[in-house]
Amino acid sequence: MKKEEGEGFYEKLEKKGVSRRDFLKYCTALTASMGLASSCVGKVAKSIEKVASKPRPPVVWLHFGECTGCSEAFLRTPNVGAIILDTISVEYHETIMAAAGYQAEKSLDDAVKKYKGKFVCVVEGSVATKYNGSYGRVGGKTFLEIAKEVVPKAAAVICVGTCAAYGGLSAAAPNPGGYKGIKDALGVSTINLPGCPMNPLNLLSTIVKYLNKEPIELDDSGRPLFAYGETVHEKCPRRVHFDNDEFVEEFGSKEAELGYCLYHMGCKGPETYNNCPTAKYNFGTSFPVQAGHPCIGCSEPDFWDEMTPFYEES
Repeated sequence: MKKEEGEGFYEKLEKKGVSRRDFLKYCTALTASMGLASSCVGKVAKSIEKVASKPRPPVVWLHFGECTGCSEAFLRTPNVGAIILDTISVEYHETIMAAAGYQAEKSLDDAVKKYKGKFVCVVEGSVATKYNGSYGRVGGKTFLEIAKEVVPKAAAVICVGTCAAYGGLSAAAPNPGGYKGIKDALGVSTINLPGCPMNPLNLLSTIVKYLNKEPIELDDSGRPLFAYGETVHEKCPRRVHFDNDEFVEEFGSKEAELGYCLYHMGCKGPETYNNCPTAKYNFGTSFPVQAGHPCIGCSEPDFWDEMTPFYEES
């Protein structure tokens, strides 16, 4: 009997503990994160199947000045790891690879040589640039040296998290190490997925679009507009307009009574571009504002300096 189209893909996911139902549920969340209508869920699922049917592109994932929070968000979100790892071939990733020490560094060198000009470089963390980059080292080399050796040889560079995108917390004043985001440190073009941590849904959406050769429109800060085209405030369910009639019309009277905007508690949602209210975290469970904490603007350049104090109105 001839197998149905896509059956092999689902069989692979089943072996990794991801059912067809889980996959489609995940695609629903992914569709929302991309700002698409619910009617596009099937199309998104087919796009992932299409990507998974092709040879998996090599990925080199570099760690610099960071807390590994973006990798943790990626690996600990149910189904995301299994789905992403079925569409890409991670050749180097310090957190998940079995090799260590010289063996690990050899894996990096071998991958860069073998796939030069063909691999996708995912960068997590900022790069120290002062004092020849001596504020950060891996395997006897500075972050700056590694970045210069690896990043320019990639076919595409995706910066995950605000540190890799713009310098993040490491670059906060007085920044003695001269930490910078990858674009500023090396002068290369990057796709930035800021956030502290970045949302793994946005990473998979970007990978799927890139591998399907779909255009990824970026804003002035290098962020994909499908995920960072609107402010947190615009989509926030707790938002209350000064014109309450407008809020009631959009969200309903019950939400108008129960919801309350956290702007006067210092929420930076009106100034922060991210899809947190629609993509959320932990498989669509919640996001900071929903849990009662003001947005701190972590996906914005220089957020630590520009957005503080976090609990006062801007």
